[in-house]
Amino acid sequence: MIDDNMIDNGFDELEDSEEQDNQLYEHIRMVVDKGQVPLRVDKYMFERLQHSSRNRIQKAADSGYVHVNDRPVKSNYKVRPFDVVTLMLDRPHFDTSIKPENIPLDITYEDEQLMVVNKPAGLVVHPGCGNFTGTLVNAIAYHLRNLPSYDPNDPQVGLVHRIDKDTSGLLVIAKTPDAKTKLGAQFFNKTTHRSYNALVWGNIAEEEGRIEGNIGRDPKDRLRMSVFPPDSGIGKTAVTHYRVIERFGYVTLVECILETGRTHQIRAHMKHIGHPLFNDERYGGSEILRGERTGSYKQFVINGFKLCPRQALHARTLGFVHPATGKQMDFTSSLPLDMEQLIDKWRKYINAIN
Repeated sequence: MIDDNMIDNGFDELEDSEEQDNQLYEHIRMVVDKGQVPLRVDKYMFERLQHSSRNRIQKAADSGYVHVNDRPVKSNYKVRPFDVVTLMLDRPHFDTSIKPENIPLDITYEDEQLMVVNKPAGLVVHPGCGNFTGTLVNAIAYHLRNLPSYDPNDPQVGLVHRIDKDTSGLLVIAKTPDAKTKLGAQFFNKTTHRSYNALVWGNIAEEEGRIEGNIGRDPKDRLRMSVFPPDSGIGKTAVTHYRVIERFGYVTLVECILETGRTHQIRAHMKHIGHPLFNDERYGGSEILRGERTGSYKQFVINGFKLCPRQALHARTLGFVHPATGKQMDFTSSLPLDMEQLIDKWRKYINAIN
C-alpha cells in the first residue's frame, strides 16, 4: 500500500537533496499490475501518486532516481506487467512514526472507549508533508501515553475522521479497535450528525438549501477540490445542506450539515454556488468579493481578514451512537474567539449603516 505521507516526503526530499554519496535509499515501491498496457513511467507514477506532479516525477527520472527492476530509467520508459517501479533517493526515508508530544488538548469528553476533542484552527490533524511533528495525533499520543493498549502508530485506533488544518471544531478519537470499527461504520453509513458554522461571502437568496455535486481533485490545482455533475462519473458523491443563521448584507452566517464527508466539501460546495467562505484563500474567499468600493470598507474587510486569518469554518456539533453503550452522544462546541469577534464586527458594521 502506498502511503500519501511517504509520497510527499519523498518528492520534497528530492527537491531539497544535494549530492552526498552514491548510496540510494528506497522511498516508494510499486509493482505493475498484470493487465497493465505499456505506459510511460512518468504517467504511470503520476496517475498513482495523488500528491505528486508529473514535472516532479520527470525531474526525479532525469536525476536517476526512478528505477524499474533495479535499473534507472528515463521518463519515456514504458512500464509493463510485473515491472517493479521504485523511487530511490540519496538519503534514508524520514521517520514518520508518531511520537508523543506535550501539546495542550481541549477535551470535550473522554471515557475508556473514545474521546472527543475541540481542535483549534491552525493545528494539523495528522503528520504529513511539511508537518512531521506538532500535530493533533502527536498530542493524543502524549495524552494517552500511559494507556498500554493505545499505540498511536496502529491504524486500528485513533482518528475516526478529520477536519482541515485551518478549520476548528469537534473530532472523535477511538481508543480501541472495536470503537474505531463501530464509529467508522457510522460515518460510512451516514448515521452520524455533524454541523458546521461558516461565514460566507454574499447574501444567500434562500433561507435553506441543498447542494449536490461530486467532489474531485481540481485538474488545474491538485491542492484544491472541484465540483462535478452528479452523473459525470468524476469524483465522489457529495451532499451538503445549509441554513441561514444571520445575514450581514455582504456576508452570511450559515449552518452546514454534511450528508457526506469529502475533502474540502463545504469549502468547495459553497464556492460552487457562488458563496466562498470568508478568507478561504484556496477557494477565492480572501478577496473582497461583495460590498462597497470605499477605502473605509476595504480597510474594514482587511481588518476582518486579520482578525480571523483562516477560512471562517467551525465544526460546531457532532453526534454518534456510543460504540459500547449504544447511547446517543451529542456534543456542541462554541464558536472560537476569532470567528465570534469577526461575526460581531460584521453585525456592528451592518447595524451602523442601516
